[in-house]
Amino acid sequence: MNFSSLNLSAELQKAVDACGYKQMTAIQENAIPLARKGQDILANAQTGTGKTAAFALPILQKLLDRSKPTIAERPRALILTPTRELAEQLASTIKAYAQFTSISVMAAYGGVKVSGQQKKLKAGVDILISTPGRLLEHLSQCNVHLTEVEFVVLDEADRMLDMGFISDVQTLLKQTPARHQTMLFSATMSKAVNELAHKILNKHKVVSVAKQNATADTVEHVVYAVEERRKADLFLELLWQENWFKVLVFTSTKAQADELQKELKHNKITSAVCHSDKSQGARRRAVADFKSDKIQVLIATEVAARGLDIQGLEHVINYNLPYLAEDYVHRIGRTGRAGTKGQAISFVSREEERSLNNIERLTGNKIKRVTMPGYEVGNRDSLLEKIANNKRPARVNKATQTKIKRRKK
Repeated sequence: MNFSSLNLSAELQKAVDACGYKQMTAIQENAIPLARKGQDILANAQTGTGKTAAFALPILQKLLDRSKPTIAERPRALILTPTRELAEQLASTIKAYAQFTSISVMAAYGGVKVSGQQKKLKAGVDILISTPGRLLEHLSQCNVHLTEVEFVVLDEADRMLDMGFISDVQTLLKQTPARHQTMLFSATMSKAVNELAHKILNKHKVVSVAKQNATADTVEHVVYAVEERRKADLFLELLWQENWFKVLVFTSTKAQADELQKELKHNKITSAVCHSDKSQGARRRAVADFKSDKIQVLIATEVAARGLDIQGLEHVINYNLPYLAEDYVHRIGRTGRAGTKGQAISFVSREEERSLNNIERLTGNKIKRVTMPGYEVGNRDSLLEKIANNKRPARVNKATQTKIKRRKK
């Protein structure tokens, strides 16, 4: 179904055209008509399926249909999201949809001074996108009031549950009018998500456009069995052999991210690290440099698993498998977006086999195993003997280093 069939206002249709949207995705086709009718919605939509437009366009259309002057400190629509990165991304996307209207959009999140956001809220904003903690802070300082909110969206609701934000969310919802439209979007479905939906939604409809907890069909999944201490060597080998120029790598800890960056620097590979020890400004620069092809590899912990929207990202590497199987879905959702092809490659040590089994059980798919010659996982006795003798596997040889340096830019 085409966007032109929605009978959007001229301003919104012009913005949709400017964004290059023509054919609706499945989540948009199923959710937009319900949302325009004022229906509360529980939507199971994985990242990269166009879910932002699925809730933002109906809200924008309703704000235009019920046109009112912008009121200081009192937004009409509230979108709650778990991370700063996602709040920024949502604000950028929704501003693009509203570019030919007078509707104002802003994001509020921690890690930056309150004063700049306070000034914007005092002036008045129609759509407020915020992390729960920062919004509670603004409420406590009387910078914003939620008494005029007509629409509430919980984006990445499953992640908010994982991060312990739901009590904050429920506190915030108590500040909104009893009658408002609520839409809850979650990449994965669980008992906790369903319980939350029944608490905060009113006679809601469920919209599910894919198998629950499924990954995008456009993503190819591959697992390389490798000993933990040889993962950096294998990554460098693949980087050269496959001629990867733009790669997003996820590690499970900050220490692993920093150690991998040292290895890449030693081999003259340009990279940046994105984790919670880095300032917000440093993280922004890292992502911006990656998007503009100034660096070849972006190494991130779970902090960047959601909210990153990078055009044409073909490869996501799980240097370590995530602790939670659900986080695998979010990590690899950075590739294969909006119908494009992508590849999710996981390095799995013997100790991570149980995590891999949990991921396969969650997604319902068996992931293809690949063994790289020279990186085979030895038997356990051999591994223990190496550890006992403190023998570190050889680094990438000089010939490979030379080939890496000559890689095609």
